Amino acid sequence: MDKYGLIGHPLGHSFSKSFFNEKFQNEIIDAEYINFDIPDIDDLPEVLASNPELRGLNVTIPYKEKVISFLDSLSPEARAIGAVNVIRVTSKGNGFKLKGFNSDVIGFTKSIEPLLEKHHKKALILGTGGASKAIDYGLKVLGLETVYVSRYERPGTIQYETITPEVVKEYNVIVNCTPVGMFPHTDECPRLPYEALDEHNILYDLLYNPDETLFMYKGRKQGATVKNGLEMLLLQAYASWEFWNGKE
Repeated sequence: MDKYGLIGHPLGHSFSKSFFNEKFQNEIIDAEYINFDIPDIDDLPEVLASNPELRGLNVTIPYKEKVISFLDSLSPEARAIGAVNVIRVTSKGNGFKLKGFNSDVIGFTKSIEPLLEKHHKKALILGTGGASKAIDYGLKVLGLETVYVSRYERPGTIQYETITPEVVKEYNVIVNCTPVGMFPHTDECPRLPYEALDEHNILYDLLYNPDETLFMYKGRKQGATVKNGLEMLLLQAYASWEFWNGKE
């Protein structure tokens, strides 16, 4: 039986595990998906050695960048972004060949592209973590200019307190790549001048629990187009399966 799995720490509820095991059952695929909660990325070789049937892995925080040093090759997107969340595992002699991919880009661009109109030319990316790099890459592929927003003074970022009503009118696509507003902290949202939003804005939240975050609710009340990260998650899962079974 083939095995697939997720590496990260800590691993709570896993969308991937339930999605793939249901897929395997429905499509009568002789495989199983396992969560590998590893406290250190240096435990990865042990996971591989003790699971010779492994054909693919998903990677979540905090290992999307750290895992790269263990890989034999990277897709162009993964290399450009500097983060990997899908690994294809190929048996080679007594060992494995590992290739890293990034499905965040595919999932995000396919999900947000139908919402974009001619006046959407610039975007604010809230957060500077691993996911935000893929979002930045995807938005640029779609032709948008981007600026990172951080709570801290960092090179190449602006801070929340400098975001004026004029900024959100110019940078009218806003993507939340932070955990702010995620269950159980549903009464929190990124600090923005929400009162300046209107129907020209898109507010896209990578979170999907709750279905509508406070960030999305405040945007919707002002007439903005809002969307959560659930479709992106599904598209990422489809992309993972393609990467694991691809030939490139």
